[in-house]
Amino acid sequence: MDLSTQYLGLTLKNPVVASASPMTANLDSIQQLAEHGAAALVLHSLFEEQIAHEQDELQHHTTHGTEFYAEMTSFFPEPEEYRHAPDEYLELIRSAKAAVDIPVIASLNGSSVGGWTEYAAKMQEAGADALELNIYYVAADPTLDGEHVETRYLDILKAVKTAVTIPIAVKLSPYFSATASMAKKLDQAGADGLVLFNRFYQPDIDLEQLEVVPDLVLSTPFEMRLPLRWIAILHGNVEASLAATTGIATGADAIKMLMAGADVTQVCSVLLRQGPAAVANILSEMTQWMEERVYESVTQMKGSMSQRSIPDPTAFERANYMKSLNSYV
Repeated sequence: MDLSTQYLGLTLKNPVVASASPMTANLDSIQQLAEHGAAALVLHSLFEEQIAHEQDELQHHTTHGTEFYAEMTSFFPEPEEYRHAPDEYLELIRSAKAAVDIPVIASLNGSSVGGWTEYAAKMQEAGADALELNIYYVAADPTLDGEHVETRYLDILKAVKTAVTIPIAVKLSPYFSATASMAKKLDQAGADGLVLFNRFYQPDIDLEQLEVVPDLVLSTPFEMRLPLRWIAILHGNVEASLAATTGIATGADAIKMLMAGADVTQVCSVLLRQGPAAVANILSEMTQWMEERVYESVTQMKGSMSQRSIPDPTAFERANYMKSLNSYV
């Protein structure tokens, strides 16, 4: 059985990729992920806030609009709180490349053009096989329209594309007013891959301390329905590779994403819950399902349940909403 797939122009032995998380922030867990079958891994993100020479520009972008949402500034940790400084991150890339024989994808997390280009080039020099841009931008300023937000994403992508030759994936937010159009624009601007979706973490209120606090909640399988829908819609409409992420915890989840049209599935929460062995479990479940139904390859199933392939394409659009309501008892 052939589980191989193509992602970002890279040939992967299977479609299960370890997403950026604490599990990909140290060499021990990176090696364990590879041993349990991960086909590639996205390193823990290097944050824009860590790039010292961009502090002046960063101050503008992180405070602009906070007269409307003052609590937002509390979600940007001080530099000493980060796990990896820029130089340490580059060393992690080099160490990971030497320790495992699977593609190592670096990750940049930020919201402005700034110093990304310089560090993107350094990541390539350190040996990264590809780069994932995690553009984490909360459009809090009510005077900024959707076009401004879209332009920001496109400008970041174009700037980084000028600095590197390795493939670039953009991790998208689900909050664009026209998701398919934005995906197409990024595709045309040179994105080699699109990762659906970036999961924005939502704040909570501590009623004892009367403070706004971050509250990290791991994803659940129900949340995979959002990327499932959009991957099914985008499959065949963009040239870029498609990566599904959020809520994928089992072999069945991964198969659904592949049938919708994903080239790979990225896993995170299941790794934090179950450890690196979760990768082997997902692959085992996938293999068993495919054997029972006489599938010979991942390529055979990929996109077979996308919007273009099913008898009723409206199932991924408004008609599905009406059917869901009418089917509830």
